[in-house]
Amino acid sequence: MTDFDYCIIGGGVIGLACAYELSQHGSVLLLEKNAHFGAETSSRNSEVIHAGLYYTPGSLKERLCISGKQRLYQFCQEFDVPHQATGKLIVAAESGTEELQRLLNKGQRLGIPLQWLDQQQLRNIEPEVSAYAALFSPGTGIIDSHCYMERLAQQAEQRGALLLKHSQVLSASERDDGWQVAVSSADGTTHIHCSALINAAGLQAQTMARALGVEENQIPDLHLCRGHYFSYQGKSPFRHLIYPLPEKNLAGLGIHATLDLGGQVRFGPDTDYLPAASTLDYRVDPALAAVFASAIKRYFPGLKTQQLQPDYAGIRPKLHTKHETAADFIIHRPSDSPPAVHLFGMESPGLTASLAVGTFVTEMLQKKAQE
Repeated sequence: MTDFDYCIIGGGVIGLACAYELSQHGSVLLLEKNAHFGAETSSRNSEVIHAGLYYTPGSLKERLCISGKQRLYQFCQEFDVPHQATGKLIVAAESGTEELQRLLNKGQRLGIPLQWLDQQQLRNIEPEVSAYAALFSPGTGIIDSHCYMERLAQQAEQRGALLLKHSQVLSASERDDGWQVAVSSADGTTHIHCSALINAAGLQAQTMARALGVEENQIPDLHLCRGHYFSYQGKSPFRHLIYPLPEKNLAGLGIHATLDLGGQVRFGPDTDYLPAASTLDYRVDPALAAVFASAIKRYFPGLKTQQLQPDYAGIRPKLHTKHETAADFIIHRPSDSPPAVHLFGMESPGLTASLAVGTFVTEMLQKKAQE
């Protein structure tokens, strides 16, 4: 007899969304090693609801972002999560108009609303922004990610899910067509029996997969990529989110300007790949302000470097190196073990896609159970 139908490892936004979805189909236990849900990647990002424009055609990132976006807006409205459809401007110099046109064509194929703005039209709505042309994405928005995670947890608990903090999974072994999970907490080590495991451990997903006996050739390489953010001192010069054209290999979306729900501006993230086995260092070096200012002035020439103040940093679990094309999410279901799903590379647009990811995992486990 099992204690739970589903055991989720990791209480970031992906783990919480899985708990919310799976709690409609059985008993759920979520284990989070930190003192707070979403203490790592999920609480250290731009808090943007993405439209789904940038990702490889047919990829999980594209599909789950587009389907997750509408569900996220609906969830926010239903459960009173602060959010705002601010709209986003993707800006380009004259040399970037061909790429801008490609994005417009792609958006039209995907059904993503976009509007082309020439230089004068752009100046009319964002007089401080300097660019030759821009795309306006009205479906892009911002969200209070902390409140969103609180609501996911509350709704999962109302459906009977048990969510535990300060609870670290040490190991798991096969037992009676399920899993025997060893968990360390303030009360010592306990053992829990569940039918299915979901590895949503984020930055530790690869380490956890090894602890759960996944073969090494089925575990993708992890590349830690830090992104720094600087806050803007002064009244916001923008009414919309401002994005430069993304990097050629989509390794990053460029140092963009985002707004918080109070209307304040922050800039970031950059892409700072860390050496293998690095500790999670979230410090922001004030000296980076000059590098940020140089990039930002390409579209916001009125910026003064002293207006940038170090804010925070996040670390993304990328599956590609700096010089490789951006990798897709990997949602892996080993065929030679009791039911388990491993989620690798859950970086952007993971926040936007979270509810769709939860449904995808649920359907994957249900399909396997019916086979």
